[in-house]
Amino acid sequence: MPAAQRVSSRNARFQQWESFLTNRNKRTRAREFLVQGVRPISLAVEHGWTIHTIIYDSKRSLSRWAEDILRTTKAERVAMAPSLLADLGEKSEDAPEVIAVVEMPPDDLSRIKVGPGFLGVAFDRPTSPGNIGSIIRSADAFGADGMIVSGHAADVYDSKCVRASTGSLFALPSVRVPAHRDVADWVEGQRADGNPIVIVGTDEHGDCDVFDFDFTQPTLLVIGNETSGLSNAWREACDHMVSIPMGGAASSLNAANAATAVLYEVSRQRIAAKK
Repeated sequence: MPAAQRVSSRNARFQQWESFLTNRNKRTRAREFLVQGVRPISLAVEHGWTIHTIIYDSKRSLSRWAEDILRTTKAERVAMAPSLLADLGEKSEDAPEVIAVVEMPPDDLSRIKVGPGFLGVAFDRPTSPGNIGSIIRSADAFGADGMIVSGHAADVYDSKCVRASTGSLFALPSVRVPAHRDVADWVEGQRADGNPIVIVGTDEHGDCDVFDFDFTQPTLLVIGNETSGLSNAWREACDHMVSIPMGGAASSLNAANAATAVLYEVSRQRIAAKK
């Protein structure tokens, strides 16, 4: 392996990496973001994401996993002072063992593969990166093919989203688009190619309860903004609206919880249909 560069001060490179944690514009311009944790980094490698730099603790004896990552990943190696690594890891105590600087893939809907059993999730103007990451995690767990974030929204590559996805970001294509129209046009193109996708929105005043809708057909599930729900434009684009029956004193569910509940029902229906 080539010798590692060493970073022991808050130099220009460190400051750039640190800015990726909070500055979306700088992340976007560099087309890079930071990833930490054994599972997320391992999944990024497994799914072929481009890793530009591996940053590791210059003072610590590394684990076998970290040694393997350094040996097998074609990336620049940087040995960093523990206190600086802790800052990049957003931790006040222990520094992470390894941080990866990963390249953002293109925001291209063609990354999402569509077939007869298609299941996709679109999130309309989400404000919480943690909610985006949580929905990516649930969508991955329940067999979705892709996630779309539309409109003026929190960022898929925000560190809170990356952490909340627990690595599923690297397994599930997640694409940002400027507006709902981009998604509607893509769905129309898929339909013209013989993929009869239905667009299903979620709302407390849906046409039917979630368990009364047939989710065994190719489906794009649309989740509304955490505060205002679905935009009027998205409502018009939806072919159907479904609601989650609720009891108790709660008037609504957190967006990530609602998405998970519907995704579980989709998965349940599809497993039952195969039996």
